[in-house]
Amino acid sequence: MAGEALVLLGPTASGKSRLALELAARGPVEIVSVDSALVYRGLDIGTAKPSLEERARVPHHLIDLVPPDEAYSTGRWRADALAAVADVFARGRIPLLVGGTMLYYQALVAGLDTLPQGDARLRREIDAEAARRGWPALHAELARVDPASAARIQPADAQRIQRALEVWRLTGEPLSSLQGRSRPGLAFGLRGFALVPAERAALHAAIERRFDAMLAAGLVEELRALKERHPLHEGLPSMRAVGYRQAWDLLAGRIDAGEMRARAIAATRQLAKRQLTWLRRFPELERLESGTPALERAALARLLAAMP
Repeated sequence: MAGEALVLLGPTASGKSRLALELAARGPVEIVSVDSALVYRGLDIGTAKPSLEERARVPHHLIDLVPPDEAYSTGRWRADALAAVADVFARGRIPLLVGGTMLYYQALVAGLDTLPQGDARLRREIDAEAARRGWPALHAELARVDPASAARIQPADAQRIQRALEVWRLTGEPLSSLQGRSRPGLAFGLRGFALVPAERAALHAAIERRFDAMLAAGLVEELRALKERHPLHEGLPSMRAVGYRQAWDLLAGRIDAGEMRARAIAATRQLAKRQLTWLRRFPELERLESGTPALERAALARLLAAMP
């Protein structure tokens, strides 16, 4: 076995990145991002992407991998993460996997289903059908060919409907029948931690403060510039990221600035709630609390003690 990597997962705005940087300042650590939004170049403000100064001070991996008009899959992240962790170990340093995309972590530890890679042409065809007929109609089609997947997917969940139909059209087999066939192990050990806010109200306040800081830093202007440079549309995974989705509606004239702020904060709270629900599925993670300086000092001390 190559060695033991550390994992630090937690909901958005819980202080993961700050804690990771503090740990890296005290040991031979390189950070491997577990975040599905940080892979996109140009999405800086709304993703709270580490600054260039922070990335110069502490090596970060799996950030700025693709342009915002390109899709990036969980399978691709897993392959990239395994390569990054191997490179960190090869340099005699400690990989610290940090983020809040729980699906990525699950894919890392449990492996991936044997599924085909995405097909850009077919996805465009499905998107065009959805524009004509609506996603509920495509969900009904999915229910005919893959009722098990349709039962798990909401009629308005465009991303998952698209993927399930894509798999059916590429393979002739239901997505539900292909899932669960492959569960490869890891060549290294993992010691995992979940950073959980001690009080939900404090997390909600942190979410609101951070989004206001993003607005002040130019989130809407960042999206406007991205739309000028790239062939973006609101169905892209990058544009479904919380904050960007609401800013898109603002630029499209569907909502005003006050409504955009309210919707983005509410959506971020819902994201945090889903992330906390995910964390309960991982009993192997040791719980650390955040929300006060004293709790974060205790969390840092525990991580330092766990460092290989």
